[in-house]
Amino acid sequence: MKLIEELYNMYRTKLTGDEEDIDMLTFAVLEQLDRKEILELLHDMDEQELTNLMGLYIIESLKGKFAQNSINAKPTYFSPRTFH
Repeated sequence: MKLIEELYNMYRTKLTGDEEDIDMLTFAVLEQLDRKEILELLHDMDEQELTNLMGLYIIESLKGKFAQNSINAKPTYFSPRTFH
């Protein structure tokens, strides 16, 4: 994707590439894009890029859903045992 290549070339000597840097850069870019621009980027993706994007979206959404569900789950109560 052209955007990724441009971002990489622009920041490869300025950032370390660790997860924190990439998160910061990603959120900064997304903050600058409006809905129309995001849809244009999606439209320009080839089939594999779009499939990869949807895969990541599904994976991360399900992780969040399962994590949220485990936080909201009622505690499991076990029957008391006697230990000697």
